[in-house]
Amino acid sequence: MRLVPVLHLEGCGTKVPWFESDKVGVVFKMMTNQANSPADHPRAHTIAELKASGWESRPVRAEIRENVAKIVSSGEPLETGLVGYEDTVIPQLANALLAGHDVILLGERGQAKTRIMRSLVSFLDEWMPVVSGSEINDDPYNPLSKHARDLIGDMGEATPISWVHRSRRFAEKLATPDTSIADLVGEVDPIKVAEGRYLSDELTIHYGMIPRANRGIFGINELPDLAERIQVGLLNVLSERDVQIRGYSVRLPLDVMLVASANPEDYTNRGRIITPLKDRFGSQIRTHYPRSTQEEAEIMLAESKAGAVVPNVVLSFMTNVVARISQEARSSAKISQRSGVSVRVSVSNYEIMVANAQRRSLSLGEDVAVPRVSDLGALFASMSGKLEFDTFEEYAEEAIIAALVHEAVLKTFRTETDPAELAPLVEWFGGGKVVNVGDDIASSEYRKLYTEIVETPELESVSKAIERLTEDPSSDAQIASAIELVLEGLYLTKRLSKETSGTLSTFRARR
Repeated sequence: MRLVPVLHLEGCGTKVPWFESDKVGVVFKMMTNQANSPADHPRAHTIAELKASGWESRPVRAEIRENVAKIVSSGEPLETGLVGYEDTVIPQLANALLAGHDVILLGERGQAKTRIMRSLVSFLDEWMPVVSGSEINDDPYNPLSKHARDLIGDMGEATPISWVHRSRRFAEKLATPDTSIADLVGEVDPIKVAEGRYLSDELTIHYGMIPRANRGIFGINELPDLAERIQVGLLNVLSERDVQIRGYSVRLPLDVMLVASANPEDYTNRGRIITPLKDRFGSQIRTHYPRSTQEEAEIMLAESKAGAVVPNVVLSFMTNVVARISQEARSSAKISQRSGVSVRVSVSNYEIMVANAQRRSLSLGEDVAVPRVSDLGALFASMSGKLEFDTFEEYAEEAIIAALVHEAVLKTFRTETDPAELAPLVEWFGGGKVVNVGDDIASSEYRKLYTEIVETPELESVSKAIERLTEDPSSDAQIASAIELVLEGLYLTKRLSKETSGTLSTFRARR
């Protein structure tokens, strides 16, 4: 069973691709708006009403464990929106959640580590009661902060409670060298001191991100980049629970699930995670890139934000070519595999390819943009900044990228066509035929060539092969795209010759 490639957050009824961070943000906003809707709030407004309702307090790990167990026992997949992880990462993630572990996600860039962290919020209860006015989500039955303890001490079971939606129970921090312990744990607020409170008064504390994530999930991206002295403070909060703020000891038995991400290179070389902190993580899960062209293409299409200034149709073989380019790059000895080849390379390549096709349509006045093989020449701009090359030769980058593109086109050609059907076309070129193609040639010129092929009885199998590559054979732009794949494929299989000058390529019989 394949995973649905969406992030499904219960309670908001919305699904979006996991890889679209801005849309995830939109979902969070939608959930927050729903959380602010009075009609959606649970009815208990005081501790007395909460007890009468039968609500029971649970640690965050127990809460997640029980919700995951319900999903697993029902036979449904964990809808974290991950494509290609159903037999690898997902089972490990389910095990870690059922075990109540803190988790570290280890993998190269662009492997959805952050998306996994953010998706975990969907396994929390939809609503959680807190003491009203609490900065650290105080449990009404077990308050931690002085504010909550004093309020309950004064009002007892009449203490007002508020309800927090699960979308607000996730906090995330990018670990940077300048991150301070005050950012994570907290600091004395000078304004509160100036108001007349003593420095030792707990009410002078401005809580950091971790205490504010109490009874929720706290995610740290690129954990090895966090200074070791800050990691020590993090360990103190998450293990010993004893926090030192300006010499004042505050006992905060926080209930926080920690999820962190790290790049393997950073994990061992550029930075390191101190041994006691590594020991704190119950599970380490290794992520990976899409292992098939189909998975790569599925993610690429879902994440792409290719514009539609002109209506565009991307034929399936062109989608596969772009997906294969990244697959080829991940196995190339000339590309640094230590930093990885992110799926973002595929997404950017796809968007640039479509943009080049749209630019042609706009300049030639065509009503639809259909990318062709000649549009792949524009991919150098989208690839060169995202790949790290293991070469110091001048201009080698362009040659490496061109080789990746050629290999992807060749494999797609062999998958999509039958050599026997195209053999008559090779013989036709042997009669002295010459064909020019390019990303600035009008689709109508390709239609003329196709009409000539159709009207030649010996080329009947060729015309059928070209038609099968299209979705609509009546579209000049689609015919142009199919013809370019056939010609380029015959060249790459050494059955035709090609000469290139600028954006123009000329195909003729091999000499």
